Amino acid sequence: MASEYSFDVVSKVDMAEVNNAVTQALREIETRFDFKGSKSNITFENEQLVVSSEDEYKLKSVIDILQSKLIKRGVPILNMDYGKIEPASGATVRQNIKLKQGIDQEHAKKMNILIRDSKLKVKSQIQGDQLRITGKSKDDLQAVMTLLRGAGLPLELQFSNYR
Repeated sequence: MASEYSFDVVSKVDMAEVNNAVTQALREIETRFDFKGSKSNITFENEQLVVSSEDEYKLKSVIDILQSKLIKRGVPILNMDYGKIEPASGATVRQNIKLKQGIDQEHAKKMNILIRDSKLKVKSQIQGDQLRITGKSKDDLQAVMTLLRGAGLPLELQFSNYR
């Protein structure tokens, strides 16, 4: 039996699922009556989505369709960073949506402090864009998972490499 157990806290987005969700959203936009003849489009490249449409109302509708497809495919929408709506060519508007991969240093430090303040007998250390939690008790590790899920952080967390 192992003397110490550990797991990694990560925040990843499956790009293949995002691509599938974009394809499904585009298919739905083509078939919906309220988008007939509109210039609505979604492009996906380099971990960034560009959503464009004729006006802000239709743009928000396209984003709603995209979000519903992402949720159905299990992609966390908390990891999406919405840019501002800007005018584009051809009397259209567009919005850039960046997909956040990994945990940035600021959020990692907040999680580290949160774990330390919980008085659980675990150690946490930042390793690049993830957090490694180690402890002698599996119950303490599961308490840390529950603590982090309920912390209300602005990104979706996954727990991997549980040993």
